[in-house]
Amino acid sequence: MSCSACLAELDHCHGTLVVHAAVEIECTDPDCTDLASVRHSLLIDCPELSGGCGCTELRVSATALRAS
Repeated sequence: MSCSACLAELDHCHGTLVVHAAVEIECTDPDCTDLASVRHSLLIDCPELSGGCGCTELRVSATALRAS
């Protein structure tokens, strides 16, 4: 199976963009150097990651401390 973006020689990434609660973005492809969303066909919010994400736990803890 061939990637249509590769065949068309389009600038793209095969990784998934992970959007974190603290407005940070990372890509699952360690070789990715451009985090522009137009280069990625897959995007996920970090709470949806299998096993969760540490940044959402920190955000919940900080909110709970402020509310107390």
